[in-house]
Amino acid sequence: MPNFIGAIDQGTTSTRFIVFDQDTNIVASDQKEHRQIYPAPGLVEHDALEIWNNTLEVISNAMRKSGLRSEDIKALGITNQRETTVLWNKETGLPYGNAIVWQDTRTNLICKQLSDNGGSDRFREKTGLPLATYFSGPKIRWLIENNPSIQEDIKNGLVLFGNMDTWIIWNLTGGPRNGIHVTDISNASRTLLMDLHTLSWDEELLQEIGVPHNILPRIVSSSEVYGFSQNGLQNVAIAGDLGDQQAALFGQCCFQQGEAKNTYGTGCFLLMNTGTEPVISKNGLLTTAGYQLGNADPVYCLEGSVAIAGALVQWLRDNLQFIDHSFDVEPLARTVPDNGDVYIVPAFSGLYAPYWKSEARGLIIGLTRYINKGHIARAALEATAFQTLEVLDAMEKDSGVKLTSLKVDGGMVVNELLMQFQSDILNVPVVRPKVTETTALGAAYAAGLAVSFWKNTSVLTEKWGKDKEWSPKMEDSARAEKYAKWKKAVSRTFDWV
Repeated sequence: MPNFIGAIDQGTTSTRFIVFDQDTNIVASDQKEHRQIYPAPGLVEHDALEIWNNTLEVISNAMRKSGLRSEDIKALGITNQRETTVLWNKETGLPYGNAIVWQDTRTNLICKQLSDNGGSDRFREKTGLPLATYFSGPKIRWLIENNPSIQEDIKNGLVLFGNMDTWIIWNLTGGPRNGIHVTDISNASRTLLMDLHTLSWDEELLQEIGVPHNILPRIVSSSEVYGFSQNGLQNVAIAGDLGDQQAALFGQCCFQQGEAKNTYGTGCFLLMNTGTEPVISKNGLLTTAGYQLGNADPVYCLEGSVAIAGALVQWLRDNLQFIDHSFDVEPLARTVPDNGDVYIVPAFSGLYAPYWKSEARGLIIGLTRYINKGHIARAALEATAFQTLEVLDAMEKDSGVKLTSLKVDGGMVVNELLMQFQSDILNVPVVRPKVTETTALGAAYAAGLAVSFWKNTSVLTEKWGKDKEWSPKMEDSARAEKYAKWKKAVSRTFDWV
């Protein structure tokens, strides 16, 4: 009898495959980075074929290292970087060029044209989203408008659209040989094309944004059997699909209204469970579909998205060469007692929540001759915490719920200096779980529930365990002063482009 659940976590910088046992212990894993392609300032692309090949490689490596076979895996869940958009030919299986990554700003003009006729919030009531370069719909339109062969192939019914979940599931289930073309509600809600209330593609939105219906995947729940794997693993049920941030919420067992988590990855994403009714934000947040288990009512979230968090550390490493490895940033930041009054606002591709200003650009402010690399490193870490505070402020206003603690996950939570500063600046405890791979765990949970590997969400809540907790130590006056300076720095980034 199969004793394990597998999860593919297809992220912005890498793809990993993790196998969990019934007690949520990791029994096998492998990971591989893919290239970040920057054709011009503001443009970010991925090679979707490279990502698919990496997916096959990490599955193969993890299974080989652990001695597991396909028949040991009861089901497979997929979680993915959201909004990253690929169009491909369903007969050849080949993409029409690189995928456009969520951070990419090339659709700025399309979004501006759409917002000129009704404002940037014209679709918010229906979609929960503002008009922004972040989302998939305008990216699809850009790809169609800029590739004549796509336009021709659409007429012949040959073009398929997907975010990375759809691309991976289609390839896993056979690709050109009857691959299954689906996406779940959490991913569909990030396209600007789905009505949050009906959970279906909306004809008016498709017409306004310029996306043909026949290229879109079927919208399904986050936890059901979609099909069976033909590639990578043999005949394993593909039974879970969640966008990465919703998967992390699910993996953190935030099943009750008002529970929240923050994921510190390439970007930073704070999500709060708002229950079975969508709460439309008045404070610059996104309303998004959280998850749906089979035929149960969908659960909605408020979300604050920060574009640049861990990516700022990568920038210090790769562009400025301050450090050799990302984990070197903490020791470097600890060489100084504070930020030396330096603030970094990493608006590399504009500001996301709660501002939504695509014309903003990054800055480092407060520089004097006293400043060294340690201060810059510390300011980089603090930027992530300040951005989280801004999002949380907006979330509390929208929801009316005062957060009492914050569950955290993602690659940056090993950084104890950052976690302490986050607790200090939020003035609430910050809690790290025992299993920090909560994104993959959420996808595994969704798949496991679909095939009765786990009985219900109560069982999952019992398995959630705390690894470490940080409590606030900062004086109120110091917190207020730092936050005021941060706000001042942010205001200086506006309207640079």
